[in-house]
Amino acid sequence: MSTHEKENPIAQAASESADSDTPGFRPKGWMYKTVRIAGVDLWYASPKVQLLMVSIVCFLCPGMFNALTGLGGGGQVSNEAQDHANTALYSTFAVIGFFAGTFANRLGLRLTLSIGGLGYCVYAASFLCYSHTQNMPFVVFAGALLGLCAGLLWAAQGSIMMSYPPEQSKGRYISWFWVIFNMGAVIGSLIPLAQNINKKAGPVSDGTYAAFIALMAIGAVLALMICDADKIVREDNTKVIVMKNPSWSTEIKGLWETLSRAPWVVLLFPMFFSSNIFYTYQNVSMNLAQFNVRTRALNNLLYWLAQIFGALIVGYALDVSSVRRSVRAKISLVVLFVLTFAIWGGGYAWQKDQRPREIAMNPANEDDKIDWDDGAHKFLAPMFLYFFYGFFDAAWQTCIYWYMGALSNSGRKTANFAGKPQSSFSHVSIPEH
Repeated sequence: MSTHEKENPIAQAASESADSDTPGFRPKGWMYKTVRIAGVDLWYASPKVQLLMVSIVCFLCPGMFNALTGLGGGGQVSNEAQDHANTALYSTFAVIGFFAGTFANRLGLRLTLSIGGLGYCVYAASFLCYSHTQNMPFVVFAGALLGLCAGLLWAAQGSIMMSYPPEQSKGRYISWFWVIFNMGAVIGSLIPLAQNINKKAGPVSDGTYAAFIALMAIGAVLALMICDADKIVREDNTKVIVMKNPSWSTEIKGLWETLSRAPWVVLLFPMFFSSNIFYTYQNVSMNLAQFNVRTRALNNLLYWLAQIFGALIVGYALDVSSVRRSVRAKISLVVLFVLTFAIWGGGYAWQKDQRPREIAMNPANEDDKIDWDDGAHKFLAPMFLYFFYGFFDAAWQTCIYWYMGALSNSGRKTANFAGKPQSSFSHVSIPEH
């Protein structure tokens, strides 16, 4: 046997090892076939592609949910059905949130994400059914089911978001996710606007609900096409180590330890609570009660566009490196203080001249609701007010997460700071979207 022949097996073994472990090489197969798009090398089992798919799932499921519920009353004339559904939803979500990570560990992220998406389809279908049958128990059941499913979806999404990106790119990847996710509500808002552009009274059309159901179902199916975590390979050829969700008992213990060691985080609790509680007023008492069906569809579109602008503007401002972090924090608090009094003060000035919600939502007064044809004096002022409500919401939420991140560089601590009850219980107190 020649020297060349003796060295061949060694070279072959080295080559095989390089395919899986050496930077610049990846395993063979269609999942790792590189496609160059706009100067960027992509392959199916890459973090970029997989996070894009997860973002699209959230675009189609919770993104469309935000668009539907942002209409006020789930697109109905009365908010009664949505109030009952969302009480069941967030009561369930508040509890399931502690257990969802355990389910994600057992079921796997792909199946957990898909099951989570199915709950959104049932929720939208329950309102379509309610339009024809007034079946309130089905709406309440759908709300409770969505509370379970939403807990699963966000547990899986959180694990993927924290595990897949390389350390130096996590902030950029997360910002991509939130832009795509919020675009779901923007695009979703165009559906009822297009379907009801010539309709001034009554609930949204059946076609609107059908479109939401179809898009949510596509999101649930798309989740099944996501790669298993052990097949993901980053640009530097490193494998993904999936962050295991803690058990519910560990999570409660961790939250208690965080609060005992960093008690100043309690000072943020009022911000946590108020970060979601105003949605009921905006969606129901203002948008549903005071505007007709096509105009509140337009308001909903503008609201979510404002969310994107607000998050981008405030997020980039908070990361200006030329200003010390402590100074940025103080400036942001002053800005929030000014925005709160300016926007909500303007809201009070407008609301005090409107009819009470109970009178405005009487079906007999449907024709008296604000329409975009009513002119600048009657329509433009509340339209811009609703737009700035969306901007304020994004600014408030962005600042909260920035404050939590500034308190600690520990991922475990920040996860506890942003504990699941922060969003859920504030929704339960006053049902919203």
